[in-house]
Amino acid sequence: MFDEIMRKFEDSPSQQAVIRLLLERGFSVNDEGRVVSGGIEIPNTGIAREIDVDRRVVDATTDAILADDELRRIFQNISAIPSLMDLAPVLNLNVLTVRVGDADQPGIVAEITGMLADRDISIRQTISEDPEFTDEPKLYIITDEPLPGELLNEIRALEFVRKIELE
Repeated sequence: MFDEIMRKFEDSPSQQAVIRLLLERGFSVNDEGRVVSGGIEIPNTGIAREIDVDRRVVDATTDAILADDELRRIFQNISAIPSLMDLAPVLNLNVLTVRVGDADQPGIVAEITGMLADRDISIRQTISEDPEFTDEPKLYIITDEPLPGELLNEIRALEFVRKIELE
């Protein structure tokens, strides 16, 4: 799906940057073509500044979204979820990031979270990026307690795991 959306803007890398930001942040586009998070409007100048494009690029992108029925359905229904990842250092939480070879493979989240559950490690939050909306989806697992080294080795040894990072 992500590739399909990006193809619609293949002639404009600047508009692709706007699309990528909207998807990454879970920002919606309302009927007036304004970028919103819930009911809060995000100024197009702020979006443009964030990704270093002209404000008119954001305007053109939201116009294109509203003109395309499929894009309209996606961007009028997308929403953000709160994440503990940025708060982890402040709250003394641990973040395990897992990158896999094939994110479409079933059972990835179940396998890894099951390994934590088998060791009585409580999970505060999991975030699994959708392979349809990002180039390289990752699984984030936030825990209260540090993960033991042998568990990290076992996770890293799973055939579908390409790389792990611990923060």
